[in-house]
Amino acid sequence: MKKIFLYILAGSLCFAACKKDDEVETFVEPDDIAVRNSYDDQAIQKYMDENYLDAQGNIKAFSSTDAADDNEKKLSELSPVKLPSGVIYIVRNGAQPATGVTLETNSSAGNNATQIRTMMRANAYMATSTDGNVTFSSMGSLINTINGDGSPVTDPMFYYVKNKTMKDAGKERNYYEIEGLQEGLKYFKGFENMNDGDAYNLQGVIIVPSRAAFARDAHFPYSSTYSLKNTSFVFNFQIYKANPRHSDDQ
Repeated sequence: MKKIFLYILAGSLCFAACKKDDEVETFVEPDDIAVRNSYDDQAIQKYMDENYLDAQGNIKAFSSTDAADDNEKKLSELSPVKLPSGVIYIVRNGAQPATGVTLETNSSAGNNATQIRTMMRANAYMATSTDGNVTFSSMGSLINTINGDGSPVTDPMFYYVKNKTMKDAGKERNYYEIEGLQEGLKYFKGFENMNDGDAYNLQGVIIVPSRAAFARDAHFPYSSTYSLKNTSFVFNFQIYKANPRHSDDQ
């Protein structure tokens, strides 16, 4: 009887150990905001090392099986500039307007705030750490006019929200707008009057860490399936038109 008990006990311990080994580790959001910021910065650096720009300026991941991209430069080799906020922007050589329109991206600047019409792909990512490996986990798409209907969009709400929208909802601009995107766009110029049907040639990349986006604050529900708190964004874009803002577009 004693031996039977010992066998049962050993079997139970083995089963418990096997079950523990099979469990998938779930990422837990750190309480310390400094840790979150560190995760974002590490994941952004890894993202820039693992991706490049194709002939039209689209962000592409390096292939481990196809040698065709072996001579492409990493995003991290394209002179990225990091701002004090943590925002990183990359201006793509040969894709900027000859003269161009200077962008006033301060959305509180009234008529002086530039209205933009843009081709844009923006993806959301969560920087996670698993067994000490920090990387971006894809959350989903914020906007994609490039692979969508192929038509530029005017003033996406995360760039500029109208006064009436805020007033009706009783919210402030930071509930809608991504400040890091506005900050990064200041370093680009817009084309003055491209036609919607013109082929795109993306001007560059803006990478916004969560602290320069919504951080841990409440935000407009751009997605019905996931929260954008603690979420970083990668914007790949071209400004087709940059116009003075009329009073009825404020």
